[in-house]
Amino acid sequence: MKILIKNGRVIDPANNIDGIYDILVENDKISKVTRDIDMQADNIIDATDKIVMPGIVDMHVHLREPGREDKETITTGTMAALRGGVTSILAMPNTQPAIDCPENVELLKSIIDETAQVNVFICAAITKERLGKELTDISKLKKEGVVAISDDGSSIDNDELMLQALKKAKEQDILVISHCEDKSLSAGGVVNLGIISTRLGLRGISCESEYKRVQRDLQLAEKAKARIHIAHVSCKESVELIAQAKKKGIKVTAEVTPHHFYLTDEAVLGFDTNMKMNPPLRNKNDLRALKEGLKKGIIDVVASDHAPHTENEKEIEFERAEFGVIGLETGLAVSITELVKTGLLDWPDLVKKLCLNPAKILGIAKGTLGVGRDADIIVVSPDKEWVVKKEEFVSKSKNSAFLGKKLTGVVEYTICNGRINEPRPS
Repeated sequence: MKILIKNGRVIDPANNIDGIYDILVENDKISKVTRDIDMQADNIIDATDKIVMPGIVDMHVHLREPGREDKETITTGTMAALRGGVTSILAMPNTQPAIDCPENVELLKSIIDETAQVNVFICAAITKERLGKELTDISKLKKEGVVAISDDGSSIDNDELMLQALKKAKEQDILVISHCEDKSLSAGGVVNLGIISTRLGLRGISCESEYKRVQRDLQLAEKAKARIHIAHVSCKESVELIAQAKKKGIKVTAEVTPHHFYLTDEAVLGFDTNMKMNPPLRNKNDLRALKEGLKKGIIDVVASDHAPHTENEKEIEFERAEFGVIGLETGLAVSITELVKTGLLDWPDLVKKLCLNPAKILGIAKGTLGVGRDADIIVVSPDKEWVVKKEEFVSKSKNSAFLGKKLTGVVEYTICNGRINEPRPS
């Protein structure tokens, strides 16, 4: 099947392309990126006044299957991804059972093969059952095709065990993704420690519980000469530590979520449990530091940390509600609204953060519109506004931090592996 995308502003930083071009897709691959392609095609998309960019690579997604299909499934999660312009996902290992052995990787792969609507890559656990006690067999997991390891949701408290994990990961040339949280400092907390937590009478989570663990993991990565990726950075001190580590030549990359660069802890004043996440929303100074980190390239990636939960896990008292929010369907629009429309980033910068950088970090052949590459392409109306509504989410769970918000930027078409997803209803 041939797809021809005409007259869009094509942005592909990997190939230094930013201009009005046509793209021809043949046999699920990109076959031409040039001006004025005059050819018959099965589908012709008029992209005039639209952005044409690689499909988003979201390297932090909780799909919940196997084990918690009441929250999300591979099917519903990947359909939500299509709606949000995400064509490649890294599935995190905190499922039930955890993805901590070749057998569980095989189980997940079989579900992906049967039901996934986008490309799903697998992140396996660093320790067995994610308990931080005993390392998984990293070499066997690598042979199964796993592209990263993480105990996401938990941090490994034992310094020596984390060092061994980093050394093994270096041997296998596999990425370690670190959830930086010292639970001896954060235990029992539900919101950012500060004026807001005091005002609400809620137990706070200090920035120290994050940045002290960031500091330790950077030191261990330096010692092991291993690659490390810091997940969901939320505070000023973490950004500063990552900047220093990069200057020293430590092989570190980092991500931030849209909710952390859009919202502050003032959003929890109404006790809305959709504003409860881990790490928590921080203060204005932290938010400013995250944005500055994005602008300066200290933070490499925007990732959703899509964390679906059922209504009965969220619509309860704030202290008892689960941490986490969904983000696959809103991530691009929040990024356009808060980063591009404000002038913080330009479009090529944003495409790097959403597409090229995560693909490079994971070592996967995605995130570009190069000739011969898989046809993972999205067409975006950059100025179209929309309001986030609960009933319009494709995700099985509806726990969004952006309900009722007016955002800018609509994904009109998502093409994944040469297949066109139905355009968003206007």
